[in-house]
Amino acid sequence: MKERIQKHETNKTQAKVQTARHVLGSHTSATFIDRERGGVRKKQQKRETMRKRRRKALAVTGKDTVLLESYNELADVSPESQIGILASVLFLIICWLIRDSLNVKDLNGKHVFITGCDSGFGNLLAKQLDRRGFHVIAACLTEKGSRELLACTSLSLKTVILNLTDSSSIDNAVEFVKQETDGEGLFGLVNNAGRATPMAPTDWMQIDDFHTILDVNLMGLIEITLKLLPLLKKAKGRVVNVASVMGRLAFLGGGYCLSKWGVEAFSDILRRDMQHFGVKVSIIEPGCFKTGVTSSEVIERDLLRLWNQLTAEVRESYGDKYFVEYIRAQRFSMKRLCDSDISKVTKCMEHALIAKYPRTRYGSGWDAKFFWLPLSYAPTLLSDMMLRMLLPTPAASRKSVSRVPLDV
Repeated sequence: MKERIQKHETNKTQAKVQTARHVLGSHTSATFIDRERGGVRKKQQKRETMRKRRRKALAVTGKDTVLLESYNELADVSPESQIGILASVLFLIICWLIRDSLNVKDLNGKHVFITGCDSGFGNLLAKQLDRRGFHVIAACLTEKGSRELLACTSLSLKTVILNLTDSSSIDNAVEFVKQETDGEGLFGLVNNAGRATPMAPTDWMQIDDFHTILDVNLMGLIEITLKLLPLLKKAKGRVVNVASVMGRLAFLGGGYCLSKWGVEAFSDILRRDMQHFGVKVSIIEPGCFKTGVTSSEVIERDLLRLWNQLTAEVRESYGDKYFVEYIRAQRFSMKRLCDSDISKVTKCMEHALIAKYPRTRYGSGWDAKFFWLPLSYAPTLLSDMMLRMLLPTPAASRKSVSRVPLDV
């Protein structure tokens, strides 16, 4: 009896299975399409629900709704589109790197004139280019600097004495370059010569202190460039002007920041004017490096001279403690923050001369790339607050808390 009941149940189950198979076989296509349509509808409903929630959460109206719709469109970008965008960005980066690595051919024997070759960047660059086969004309301020450079370079390197504050000295150097190039034109001009001191609070300065720096870093640079432009245009050459991160973010008082801002502006104008004649102009923006310009001894000597010539009123407003702390801050900056590897700068100079497509600006040094230059793009309120932390506070300021004005 039990066996009959089990057999009967088994037959009923098989019949149901066969019936189900028959139904599924006849309606598979329609069911699949319905399911797909249902899935699309659900996705659309889900997106619309999310958009409504965003509108409700932000309570947006008018123009804000347009911005929200744009955001929604971006939020709905498919994974395939995101991968495509990333691939495009990566492709552009690779193309830029390849383009940046291309060099000018047949550079051997080209003439390059470099100022400020007694020491530092100019001295090292002259040696680098001499080894590359350039005909280097190195301008030095002193006879000693000239002799030392000639002693460690090839016979093709020539030196000339140049004082950028003296027009007659500039004329003599220009005439020397004309004779050396012998009608070929000048392929490269590197305006490297400059000075940084005195650097101190603005009301410590006299007008002569500004002239001391501006006459070399800016006016001298402009004069030598103007007088060599005919030779540069003839050779469709390069101009490389050494500015500074202080030309993007004024920090210390005195003529240094002013001069470097001027170099930036002059270089931009020169680049736009000379592009019609095939002359390329690049700007080097070094951070803090250990050179003769950043010598602690020279900086402290100038600070002491300026402090001693202050009136009693100005000196009292700052206080003796301020002077001691200012000296200490300068020593810390020069010893701890300044990079001793000046080749980071000269490699940028060299690239600006030999690259087929030189860059407009070169930030040199980790501090320049990751602190000074990014800070120059920050809001004034933020940059002022950061820079105030690097120097001491005058005695008069401690008595009454000063407020930082907001940019409007």
